[in-house]
Amino acid sequence: MKSIFSLSLCVLLSMNAFSQKKEALSSKDKAVAEHFKNDYKKKNYKRFEGKITEKDKLFQFDDKIIYYDKSDKITALLLKEGLIYPQLLTDYQMQKFLDETEDKTQKRFLKLQKDPKAGFDVSGIKLSNTTEVPSLSTNPNIKRFKIQCRDNRISSTLTYFIELSNKDANDKTSLEDFIKKSKLTYIYQRPE
Repeated sequence: MKSIFSLSLCVLLSMNAFSQKKEALSSKDKAVAEHFKNDYKKKNYKRFEGKITEKDKLFQFDDKIIYYDKSDKITALLLKEGLIYPQLLTDYQMQKFLDETEDKTQKRFLKLQKDPKAGFDVSGIKLSNTTEVPSLSTNPNIKRFKIQCRDNRISSTLTYFIELSNKDANDKTSLEDFIKKSKLTYIYQRPE
C-alpha cells in the first residue's frame, strides 16, 4: 500500500516538472495579441515587381535602399523575395497617418504637397532581429513575424509585425520554403 501511495505521489509531483510551460506574455506582447484579435483585417500586398539588387549589408529596390544584418537570414530572405520593400513601407506609413490623424489641417497640407509620400519615405532604414512569433498564429498556413526597424533620420526604433500566408504549407514545411511561396497579408507597426 505504501509503495502505491509513494508511486502515485511521485507521479503527481513530476507532472508539474514535465508539463509544458507557457511563457508569460509581456504587456507589449499582450497589446499586439489584442490588436490581432480585435483590429486585424487581412489584405493582399503585392511583391516588389522592380529590380532587386543585393549588395553587402543592403538590398536595393530600384532607387530605394534597405540595410540589414547579414546574420539575420529571415530578414535577408524577406527582402530577397520582395515581400518587404521601401515603397511598400512608405505607402503603409502614409496610409497609417491618413487613417489615424484627425487633424484636417494636416491632411489638407499633405494633399497640397507636390509629393505627399516624400515625408513618409523609408529608404535607408535598417531591418534586423526578425523572429517568428508562434504565439500569434496556430494555423500552419499562416506565420507572423516581428521585425525591428531602425530609422537614423528620426533616431527611433519601430517594430513591424507582418503576416505571411502560404496556402500550400503544412507543419513540415521549412521556414525558407514557407517564405518563398508566401504572400504578405498583413502589416502592423508600433513604436518601441
